Amino acid sequence: MMGMMLAAALVPAAWGQAARPATVAGHPNFNGIWRAMNTANWNVEAHGNEAIDRAWQLGAIAAVPAGKSVIKGDGKIPYLPKALEQRAKNRAAGAAEDPEAKCYMLGVPRSMYHDLPFQFLQGNGDYFVSQPFAATNRVIYMGTIEELPVESWMGQSKGKWEGNTLVVVTKDQNEKTWFDRSGNFHSDDLLVTERFTLMDSTHMRYEATMEDPLTFARPWTIEMILYRLIEPDAQILEHKCVPFADKLLYSDLMGLTPPKPGAALVPPQVR
Repeated sequence: MMGMMLAAALVPAAWGQAARPATVAGHPNFNGIWRAMNTANWNVEAHGNEAIDRAWQLGAIAAVPAGKSVIKGDGKIPYLPKALEQRAKNRAAGAAEDPEAKCYMLGVPRSMYHDLPFQFLQGNGDYFVSQPFAATNRVIYMGTIEELPVESWMGQSKGKWEGNTLVVVTKDQNEKTWFDRSGNFHSDDLLVTERFTLMDSTHMRYEATMEDPLTFARPWTIEMILYRLIEPDAQILEHKCVPFADKLLYSDLMGLTPPKPGAALVPPQVR
């Protein structure tokens, strides 16, 4: 709810975008609600349109949209041979193994290009990123911080300014998050370096470089544009997804069986 209330104060009262300061504490103003407009959450590599066979009752609703790679260079993730085998296993396991399906926090960088928008809160101290999915709150520490005692879903993010670019280094993430719905993954050695650069008041260039010698043959970088929502009533709405994952996670304890062929999967509110 806090993110929803703050959003109204950060968005101008009219579509003309008149009352927005260019800087905050001497740095480019990132405040606002942003979102990616691409298919990276489906697959950061190039991919074609295809069906999700296990959800065939949803018809075209359950189709994967085609998309271009967001990876700089050759567009491919430079997996080590063993890691490439693991990605194949992830894909064979299906969407149910995706941490997103289980309502786990998405990690960095995936949380930045998830389907839902996020809110950036910038002031004189540390920065805050509020992300609706799984009620994720991410702090970008701009001062001195202590090392984390354990790894976590979102790790620890440390930021600094290089000219007009905000550079954020995130480490100490666990190995349980994926980069997308296609099984692209990493180990707990992952180090992510993000670069946020305003192009103008409504467009931001976003880059993230991944380093993980246990999984990748070399560092690799994704690049995309983030768009600021400019509607006068723009808000982020909480997406507390835990109840939606219960049947997936605890189907054996609940005595559930997969839907019979032809069973309706359409949400009740749209039947």
